[in-house]
Amino acid sequence: MKHYKAYLIDLDGTMYKGTDEIDGASQFIDYLNQNQIPHLYVTNNSTKTPEQVAAKLHEMNINATANEVVTSALATADYISEKSPGASVYMLGGEGLHTALTEAGLVVKEDENVDYVVIGLDENVTYEKLAIATLAVRKGATFISTNPDVSIPKERGFLPGNGAITSVVTVSTGVQPQFIGKPETIIMEKSLDILQLDKQDVAMVGDLYDTDIMSGINVGIDTIHVQTGVTTFDEIQTKDVPPTYSFKDLNETISALEK
Repeated sequence: MKHYKAYLIDLDGTMYKGTDEIDGASQFIDYLNQNQIPHLYVTNNSTKTPEQVAAKLHEMNINATANEVVTSALATADYISEKSPGASVYMLGGEGLHTALTEAGLVVKEDENVDYVVIGLDENVTYEKLAIATLAVRKGATFISTNPDVSIPKERGFLPGNGAITSVVTVSTGVQPQFIGKPETIIMEKSLDILQLDKQDVAMVGDLYDTDIMSGINVGIDTIHVQTGVTTFDEIQTKDVPPTYSFKDLNETISALEK
């Protein structure tokens, strides 16, 4: 297995499932830290701030810092603020998205008269929230979704993801959103800009082919699939463009790196 100078690492299904640790996750990060190999956690989850993500990882004995976390919320806020500084936004989502938008200088409003509609995972979604988002898009607001994940792995099983919520507004308006998170290149380019390394020296690690692995393929970097989340090894074999590597878990990844 090739040794890379840095890694981009997924969270849900790779580092943990909901509140359950995944065996090999903390060991892999320890290996990277001991060998002084830079890494970033690149997550489509927009509900938490980088500080909250790092705190959750610490609870699972994974040594992480907030500046190692790139969320779809951060990438979304950067994307909008670069195109339309100070724009008004109606959002569905959690604290992570709200914090990212406001810290980027954007104005979060509670009605449909806005420049942008942004949908992130909202575990308290209501009909009224979806109605306001739909009305705003129909009035011409630019429609953005933090990520297309239709399901997310939790300790209970696979639950509805942000893509499922987004689809309600898409179907109601006939408007397709601009997705920011994996597998789009927007969040990946932001992560690569932080690392400041050649693409050939960076690999993407994740469990879900359609987002994690495709995000690496789309941006032109090698990919490492782990069989601890959504996409199984058998499913990987059916893909036209397979990942560069596929391992049972991150323990097996470490073993391959140590050979």
